[in-house]
Amino acid sequence: MQDFWENCFQGIRVTELASVLAGPSVGRFFREHGATVVKIENPHTGGDVTRSWRGAQESGEGLSAYYCSVNQGKELRWLDLKSNEGITELLSLLEESDVFLCNFKPGEDERRGLNLKTLAKKFPRLIIAQLDSFPEGDDRPAYDIVLQAESGFLSMTGSTDGLLARLPVALIDVMAGQQLKAAVLMALWQRERSGQGSLLRVNLWESAVAALVNQGSAYLMTGKVPVPQGTLHPQIAPYGELMVCHDGRKLVLAVGNEKQFEALCEVLGQKQWSVDERFRDNPSRVKHRHALAKLLEIEFCRQTRSYWMEKLGTAGVPAGAVYDVSEVLESPFAKPLIQKGRYGNQMLKSLKLSVVRRVLRDLD
Repeated sequence: MQDFWENCFQGIRVTELASVLAGPSVGRFFREHGATVVKIENPHTGGDVTRSWRGAQESGEGLSAYYCSVNQGKELRWLDLKSNEGITELLSLLEESDVFLCNFKPGEDERRGLNLKTLAKKFPRLIIAQLDSFPEGDDRPAYDIVLQAESGFLSMTGSTDGLLARLPVALIDVMAGQQLKAAVLMALWQRERSGQGSLLRVNLWESAVAALVNQGSAYLMTGKVPVPQGTLHPQIAPYGELMVCHDGRKLVLAVGNEKQFEALCEVLGQKQWSVDERFRDNPSRVKHRHALAKLLEIEFCRQTRSYWMEKLGTAGVPAGAVYDVSEVLESPFAKPLIQKGRYGNQMLKSLKLSVVRRVLRDLD
């Protein structure tokens, strides 16, 4: 069964004319599950722009970590789509493809003689998945930080003193990629039943706004505009409170119900807090969260983080140690997610994008 799970898209062909992160992440998802993915890049521009997005710690040679994160295992074709030969080769690929991933700028498909509606008629079984920056009518190009700003995310991140902070990964691209992936999977399922392909459009801005979830609903219900709160949750306490322990290491609390808060109080040897009028229920704790945080800080600084993590875990209190990326990726749980591959003579490492596992139970 595991072979099936890893190769469930074997026989599916994906042509990817998409760059940066969101579209290529969908291509890599299909590649990780057995599909053949052909990535098309422009030889005159040096290919996908992320090839040159190197951090200060990366060498100036080989592929960038950014590019490798979503392009491992794909077949590469360099095509000049301003030439008749390039267009002809692309159309030949699409004739054999099940999915076409693209992120044409507004009007770019028509300028290249690749009108998406025309392609959908020419290849009726093809699933065409186009990723846009903004809804129709807004033709601006956009990178993730622009979307973080214009979808409201940037206004909520950062510290309570108003210093805003960019989300440390291109999360809007990641969320839009998930939306596009879901759309393609639904279209494949629909084609199984009808035999017909689909023309799909997802845009980054709508994906981001849909991901506002409780913050968006809270505004619609109360009219109150969310503000930066650092790690704190606006509707739960203590949730997001950072505690510095005796050894200087940090942990974060995520107490979501009354039973968990009572257990926290017992672990800290402060059972009376659970009957204190200020902390008797979640709305009260949210109202008095700063007073509660000061009390918690006094207790947590008495012991090391490992001590508290063991005690909290035994008591069923949700809490997390604040790890840096090296600590995360060196943990035994991360090992199965780290994928190795080669590009020329260069050894590449990246994380698997798909972490779905088929779990079999012995029903006997």
